[in-house]
Amino acid sequence: MSREITPAAQVEFKKALQTQPQAKVIQRAVMNNGINAASEDTARQAQLARTFSLEVPTGKVTNQKHSGRCWLFSTLNTLRHEVAVKYNVKDFEFSQNYLSFWDRFEKANAFYEHIIATADQPADSRIVAWLLDMPDDDGGQWDNAAALIKKYGLVPKSAMPETKPSKDTTEFSRVLGLHLRKDAVKLRQLVATSAPAAELAAAKAEMLTVIYRMCAYAFGTPVEQFDFSYRDDDKKYHRDADLTPQTFAAKYLSQKLDDYVVIINSPDKPFNQLYTLPMEDNVIGGQHVTFLNVDLATMKSLTLAQLKAGETIWFGNDVLQQMDRQKGLLDSQLFNYDGLFDTNFQLTKKERLQYREAAVSHAMTLTGVDLVADQPTKWKVENSWGEKVGEQGYFVMSDQWFDDYVYHVVINQKFLGADLQQILTSTPTELTPWDSMA
Repeated sequence: MSREITPAAQVEFKKALQTQPQAKVIQRAVMNNGINAASEDTARQAQLARTFSLEVPTGKVTNQKHSGRCWLFSTLNTLRHEVAVKYNVKDFEFSQNYLSFWDRFEKANAFYEHIIATADQPADSRIVAWLLDMPDDDGGQWDNAAALIKKYGLVPKSAMPETKPSKDTTEFSRVLGLHLRKDAVKLRQLVATSAPAAELAAAKAEMLTVIYRMCAYAFGTPVEQFDFSYRDDDKKYHRDADLTPQTFAAKYLSQKLDDYVVIINSPDKPFNQLYTLPMEDNVIGGQHVTFLNVDLATMKSLTLAQLKAGETIWFGNDVLQQMDRQKGLLDSQLFNYDGLFDTNFQLTKKERLQYREAAVSHAMTLTGVDLVADQPTKWKVENSWGEKVGEQGYFVMSDQWFDDYVYHVVINQKFLGADLQQILTSTPTELTPWDSMA
C-alpha cells in the first residue's frame, strides 16, 4: 500500500463502508445519539442490581465539586466512617479544605526542590518538562494524604469549611502554576550563576511566603485551635474544647496510617516487588509514595478480606472507562464499541498500561460486595461526586470492571501473608514520574 492516501484508495475505503451490513442505520444512530448511547448494552445494566451480600454501613456521599481531590476525599471517607460509628454521627466529615491548603503549599516546596535539583538539565529535558507541565495540581495519591495527616493532623469540616476556590480549583491552579513557573526561571538562573546555598534558600523562603499568601486567600488561613461541638444521631449534644489539628487527629482517628500499604496490580512490571515514586511525594521529609505490586488474584483476595472485616477500602482506578456517570454504573461491556463499529478494540490490562490507554484517573471507596459461592460478582462504590449521580452518589461496579480497571487498593498490612510482609522490608525500585502508576 502507498504511504499516501491516494484518490483510488479513498474510493476503496468508501466501497468497504457501503458493504457493511446496516451501515446507514448505524450511521444515523451514531450521528443522532452519539457513540455511547448507540452502543450501550441495556442487558448489562440488568446484571448490576444494587443488592449486595456484604455492605459496610456508610452515610451520605461527599462532593469534591470541580476539583481533582478524589484521592483526598476517598482517604477521608475511609477514615470518617469509623468516626461516624464510634461517635454516633452518621454523616460526619473531616475538612478536606484544611488538608487541601497544606497539600498545595507542600507541593510548591517540593516543586522548588526538584527545580533546584534538576537546574543543570535543559528546560526541555523530559524530567524538567514533566515538572513544568503541572507544577502544582490538586491530584494525588493515598500516601500523599497520609503524609499530610501525619504532619498537620485533621480538623472537622465545621472548623475549616470549603471555599469557592477549593470547590472549583481551576482558577487557583492556573495562577499558582503561573507563579511557580516564574519562580522556576529565577531558581534555575541562580543555580546557573553558582549562587551560594544561602542565597538559594533565601530566595525559596521568599517564594514560599508568597505561596502561603496565595493559598490563604483561596482556602483560608489554616485553623490552629478550635472547639468541636455536635449533636449525635440521638440528638445528644457534645462539645470538645481547645483542640488543635494534632490533638483532634490523635483523639478521633482510630486507624494507624503506618499499618496500611498501597497494593497495586500493574502487569506491565514484575509482581511481588516494592516500588516507589519519589517525584510524587508531596511532603519533603514525609511519607513516600510506595506500591507493592501483586497479581490480580492476590489483590482481590486482600480486598475481600478487608471488606469482610468491616473496613472500607480506598481504591485507584480508571473511572473514565466504560462508565455511565448519571446512572452510576461501571461495567467492562457497558458500551459495545466492538459491535457498533464492527471491529476489535480489546487490549489486555498490560497492553493498556504499556500503550497509554490506561490511567489511574480517579480514587473512590469500596463499601460492599455481592458474593455468590464466595466469589464477587459486583461491588458497591462510594464516590465523591455528590448525590445527584448514581443512587444517592453510590455506584455499582461489575467484577470484570474491577479486573480491568482497578489498579490500587489500600490494605491493612495485617491481611498480608508473611511473604508479602517480607517484601515490604526490601528496598523499593524507583519508578519514573511518567510511569503507568503515576
